[in-house]
Amino acid sequence: MAVTPNYAHLEGEVLHLPREERSKLASRLLESLDDDDFEPAPEWKDELSRRANEMDEGKAKTLPAKGVWDDINGRFGTNF
Repeated sequence: MAVTPNYAHLEGEVLHLPREERSKLASRLLESLDDDDFEPAPEWKDELSRRANEMDEGKAKTLPAKGVWDDINGRFGTNF
């Protein structure tokens, strides 16, 4: 996906904000994506339904968040 000059400039500015301000902005941006009019692509509807059912039925294998982050940090050598 191509990045517009405005995006590149804004990203550079945002990354220089203090951590707390970046966190607030990230939360707000995520909220803006939670649109009631959002409709997943048809190919994802069945997959989302299947995964939700597996969670409800206790069939899904879940992992503790700490383990997931430890794995990510181990693979990429960065604290996300």
